[in-house]
Amino acid sequence: MIDIKRISKETFKYNFHTHTQFCDGRNCMEDFVIHAINNGLEHYGFSPHGPTSISQLCNMSFDSVRDYLEEVNRLKNKYGSYINLYAAMEIDYINENENPASEYYQKLPLDYRIGSVHYISSQDGIYVDIDGKQERFKESMERYFYGDIEYVINKFYTSTTKMIEIGGFDIIGHLDKIGHNASFFRPDIETQPFYTQKVMDLLDLISEKKLIVEINTKAFYNYNRLFPNEKYFRRIKELNIPVVFNSDAHYSDKIDSGRYEAKGLFDSVVI
Repeated sequence: MIDIKRISKETFKYNFHTHTQFCDGRNCMEDFVIHAINNGLEHYGFSPHGPTSISQLCNMSFDSVRDYLEEVNRLKNKYGSYINLYAAMEIDYINENENPASEYYQKLPLDYRIGSVHYISSQDGIYVDIDGKQERFKESMERYFYGDIEYVINKFYTSTTKMIEIGGFDIIGHLDKIGHNASFFRPDIETQPFYTQKVMDLLDLISEKKLIVEINTKAFYNYNRLFPNEKYFRRIKELNIPVVFNSDAHYSDKIDSGRYEAKGLFDSVVI
């Protein structure tokens, strides 16, 4: 295990969340390492979407985990004198039996773990990816959720809460990302008091469990959006929650995309 809190305090030359060819990334791991070195990063972590029981193209397969770990070691041997490389995974909370604390994930030789929610169960018990593009999200709302956006939001935050309570991970990934797609379905949803309260309650729990919040910059340039939304930065600072700024890049040339801008916005919040 690595001390992410210490690293992020000592330097901004890191990125702990990207996706390569082992899941839904568009470039190979070595391309990302080369871009990380060229961008002056000192610490870089691979974080493919971990395998799940749900058949999805964006998650790596159980059979590919060994190859992934071997590739990390190969790249450490090749580039270790230039950059610190880490093996990690972004692990989904599916239910109380399949989550970052599950025995399978805990036994993997990972340097750290990111816990995220991408799938929730519908009213009919079907697990649905609610993290994709807004057009697909709208289709899923009608096909699986009967157009009930409040059900989706409640389910997302209930799952996230359970994931935090069970534990087994170091960084919570894009904690309010559901608001992004939900706002396309109902534009005013994130301004509703019930929605804001769910995020605030989640931050209180994160503080209690002493987790790290990721400031995810993936959508910054396309949508001028950060996860969590910058309106929650003040509360994060009030609770003294440690943060890391990750690009969640799926393309190697976007490895630092939005990170410096996000840090500037975060640092400008005064409490």
